[in-house]
Amino acid sequence: MYKNLVAALAAACCFFPAYSQPAPAAKPSASVLTTAKEPLKVGFVYVAPIGDAGWVRQHEEGRKAVAAALGDQVKTSYVENVAEGPDAERVIRDLAATGHKLIFTPSFGYMEPTLKVALEFPDVKFESITGYKTAPNVAVANARYYEGRYLAGIAAGRMTQSNIAGYVAGFPIPEVLQGINAFTLGMRSVNPKAQVRVVWLNAWFDPTRERDAAMTLFNQDVDVIAFHTGSTAVMAAAQERGKLAVAYHSDMRKIAPDAQIVAVTHEWGDYYTQRTQAALNGNWHSARLWGGVKQGMIRVDGFGSKVPQVVQQEVLARQKELAAGKLQPFAAKVAVKDNQGHEVIAAGKSMSDEQIQKMNWLVEGVQGTLNAK
Repeated sequence: MYKNLVAALAAACCFFPAYSQPAPAAKPSASVLTTAKEPLKVGFVYVAPIGDAGWVRQHEEGRKAVAAALGDQVKTSYVENVAEGPDAERVIRDLAATGHKLIFTPSFGYMEPTLKVALEFPDVKFESITGYKTAPNVAVANARYYEGRYLAGIAAGRMTQSNIAGYVAGFPIPEVLQGINAFTLGMRSVNPKAQVRVVWLNAWFDPTRERDAAMTLFNQDVDVIAFHTGSTAVMAAAQERGKLAVAYHSDMRKIAPDAQIVAVTHEWGDYYTQRTQAALNGNWHSARLWGGVKQGMIRVDGFGSKVPQVVQQEVLARQKELAAGKLQPFAAKVAVKDNQGHEVIAAGKSMSDEQIQKMNWLVEGVQGTLNAK
């Protein structure tokens, strides 16, 4: 997995420019060697509290992986439950001002605050996770979450009895639209009658509203649900109502042992460790990475007890095809239309990474609009 990430950074797609290792640095002076003995202070900023599962939990596991792999070479710290906007800017600046030389900011809304603080601290390295704007001391990285969504859609398409799935979503940004569309395409690849109903929250982390949205969907004949929010509330709601659910970010069987059919998990440890090691080695530089199943950053597993072996095997087989590059969720054998009837992928064509990154439509089969109000 570690080697895959390094390879991915060396062969990033057209939208994310190629990553190349710089020439070996000159031999450091004695004073630099003395300074290098001090541990590298690495900071992490989290958009929600650290829970047992979810978006923040997976990044916290990534931080722990850095500490475990690099030992006394690093000193890691984190600040949790930091709202996007002015609060994030303040926290990021405080970390930079207190000697943190590498700072990871894993939330889309942290992108602009990260860039602003980076201008003030040119000697500090920043990693904007899910952002897309770079600077000389700001790198960006994201994962192809939509690959896991497509696989989860296959499982949901096999398991639904009502042919209606629900989707609780945060904001209608491209990353979320990619997931909704891939999930729907995955469902309809095995169940052409499947429909997906979307509820927008305009929030990443609001457990009460996440639960309420799930319950509303269950009252509309939804029998399997997915979500793109930060808590485990949707899973808990599915468990309570005796419905099925797709876990996101983490395996959530502890929360929903009977409801979970599969989990789309995010793995950040290898990436964080590799980038921290580069900072230690003196060869860190701004780069872009968009990794998926192939790079070990996305994985579908955690099948629930209700999922037949034949369905598990089907999903895992498709996962291997994704890793091998034989399956692409946004490649069309027949023309793909949006839910307004417009062709969005021509027959026999595939979407480029740049087109996927700019996605602004909902695929046929989705009941909803891009209006999150």
